Amino acid sequence: MNSNSKELVITKLEQGLPAITPAFGAALAEACAVCLTDQDYIQGVELKVKGDFTAVFQLYWQEVTDQMMRCWNDSEYTTEQAAYGIAFLVIQELTDYTVIERSRRGTGFDYWLGKKSENNELPFQNAVRLEVSGIRKGDNSRVKARVKQKLEQVSPTDGTLPAYIVVVEFSNPLAFIVKK
Repeated sequence: MNSNSKELVITKLEQGLPAITPAFGAALAEACAVCLTDQDYIQGVELKVKGDFTAVFQLYWQEVTDQMMRCWNDSEYTTEQAAYGIAFLVIQELTDYTVIERSRRGTGFDYWLGKKSENNELPFQNAVRLEVSGIRKGDNSRVKARVKQKLEQVSPTDGTLPAYIVVVEFSNPLAFIVKK
């Protein structure tokens, strides 16, 4: 084990975030658990963070039940939800930001991030865009292609506010983060 790695306890999503209810956080944590269990990982598997950040996290998640496997049977949807969960936790660990609002469809990004320490009087004053994508099983070239695709996707709203692109790959746990 890497002595520099930090723990990422995925079930902490159940506590909620400013724009994530505890119920939704619990669902994201379940999706993460299903994706990681699907890859036959054991507790403490290392998630490498690459791109504009470098870090290693040991992942811990809840036990997956048969009911959860049936609930999260749509692989694409589950991977997307799990990627949100990982992205929210990693962004909170590595930046001063947290999720403050889901963006509307058609904006080209998924969520608004705001400073963790700020009061909510002017929540969008220092906001940052967040675009997340998940890949259940893919190699480095697929991850890089997805990052490129997401950079293009957020470009219509460029020039207003910065953006973080987070691509989470589950078969060789990786979170590739680019700040735009």
